Amino acid sequence: MPDIVNVVFRGGGKVYQFRSDGLTLLAGDQVVVETVRGVDFGTVAGPVREGQEAGQGELKRVRRKANADDLERLAANRAAEDEAKQACRELVGELGLDMKVVAAEQSFEGGKLTVTFFAEERVDFRGLLGKLSDRLGRRVELRQIGARDEARAVGGYGPCGRSLCCASFAGDQQPVSIRMAKDQNLPLNPTKISGCCGRLMCCLKYEHGVYVSFRQRAPRRGALVKTPAGEGKVIDLLAPAESVTVDLGEGRTATFRLSELAPQGQAKKE
Repeated sequence: MPDIVNVVFRGGGKVYQFRSDGLTLLAGDQVVVETVRGVDFGTVAGPVREGQEAGQGELKRVRRKANADDLERLAANRAAEDEAKQACRELVGELGLDMKVVAAEQSFEGGKLTVTFFAEERVDFRGLLGKLSDRLGRRVELRQIGARDEARAVGGYGPCGRSLCCASFAGDQQPVSIRMAKDQNLPLNPTKISGCCGRLMCCLKYEHGVYVSFRQRAPRRGALVKTPAGEGKVIDLLAPAESVTVDLGEGRTATFRLSELAPQGQAKKE
């Protein structure tokens, strides 16, 4: 079984696995790797470890630790990306196109330059593409992306104070639905459940399974349950804490974990 190592690209996000091929690598090491899109530059996100048998033969390999030439090439690529973004933004303004330039990505070996942009509707960018290629003196590819991909590319922080889910867990294209917000008993106010991209927050899908599982096992509001402090009525459900708040009467309330409730009490209702 080959040894494998986790690698992230650019600002992080999705973690990819590669064969280490005998290299001694530590978290934070910069490496040159082979990918399905060609050679790329990444950062090791953890120590080398023994791989699993299933599917490991399909992993691409780490070519080498990055050397001075690789770092020089990376700096030149970043400069080319900045130049491409600036030139594209200027031309978009000159042509009056309704689009927002988001990012530019130069392949590590310099063969391909892709500029991504966001627009609500389809944009005829053929004129822009020709002018941009002439200005930069090379072939450029333009690619339209959606609101979620724009947030993923730009990055930022959500109302929770953590990095955006789309930037931290890139590659997950499972749709987010309003049903998920209802299952989590959230206010159906767009300003409360929408992310920086203006769409439903990605965290709704990541947390949805926890709420569904909890509801299947927990008593409903209003149910009579037996607790270590006596019998009472469930008045609140606390899914993240696996707990319920119970009204014990005489102005007393207490919170108990599901494991503390008598099983037969969960079936009783007022």
